[in-house]
Amino acid sequence: MTDLAAVLIVRDEARCITRCITSLRPFVDRILVLDTGSRDATPALAAAAGAQVHHAPWPDDFSAARNQALDLAAAAWNLIIDADETITSGGEQLRPFCAGPPRLARLCVESADDSAAAAQSARSWITRLLPAGVRFAGRVHEQAISDLPRQDLPVLLAHDGYLTAQRSGKQDRNRPLLLAELAERPTDLYLHFQLGRDAQATGDHAEACRWYLPALASPDAPWRHDLIIRLLHCLGQSGRRIEALRLCESQIAAFPHSPDLFFTLGNLCLDAALDDRANALSHWLPSARAAWQRCLLIGERPDLNGSVAGRGSWLAQHNLDALAAA
Repeated sequence: MTDLAAVLIVRDEARCITRCITSLRPFVDRILVLDTGSRDATPALAAAAGAQVHHAPWPDDFSAARNQALDLAAAAWNLIIDADETITSGGEQLRPFCAGPPRLARLCVESADDSAAAAQSARSWITRLLPAGVRFAGRVHEQAISDLPRQDLPVLLAHDGYLTAQRSGKQDRNRPLLLAELAERPTDLYLHFQLGRDAQATGDHAEACRWYLPALASPDAPWRHDLIIRLLHCLGQSGRRIEALRLCESQIAAFPHSPDLFFTLGNLCLDAALDDRANALSHWLPSARAAWQRCLLIGERPDLNGSVAGRGSWLAQHNLDALAAA
């Protein structure tokens, strides 16, 4: 039988560590937790839940910590997961995948976010299942480095670390690490993208645009769809709606089946209607309606990085209903 280990690095995760480990147990052979300095009951809770617990000082580098945990696990296959995540579906797909040849699997991480007026969840496909020998690089938002092929595997991880109650400490932690990494690799567009996300999470849309715009020079990046949607939103929120509308129009050919693109276009048109009332009924409101109707025709696209659940269904319908009732 293939040896499959779940590998976690943790610190002060007493809130959620038992929940995470409980979700893992049916699908892996063992669970290795590397604690990097918890001041709460995380290590004891992890051990009580059945994990092997190791300790190491925090190296100020996520890749270094992940790689140390992988060395300790010494498994044929490694499932990388964070304490604020749980397997909610598809866990039975893991072992058959590991029975195949060496390759990497991207899993779908669905992150709950309560920063908007209505709670949302965004989906990202992230490399999380690794054969022996694959290691990480990058101080923060680390990435698995390998020439092996990557495959999407329908395993869903629910993540609640972006909820307001959990988010503030991570923002204070991540930005200095990102800036230190950028000082070493100033042309790394992925770092610009992540710095934009960090600024957007604090509500600084203008600062987010400053980082996102250079990242547009990444036409083939797997995170490009997420980048475009985030940039469109931030441009609109920072008073650059005309620029956002032009960018949106330029991206329709690249993402003709993205409900997120057309949902955001509808929002931009609605905002324009409020500012340009002379053309609201003749142009902006019909354009918003057409965009949201296009969302319903496309439907949900959880395969797109950064897609938000509901934009191809109930969120678009809600906007259409609100527009019809206005």
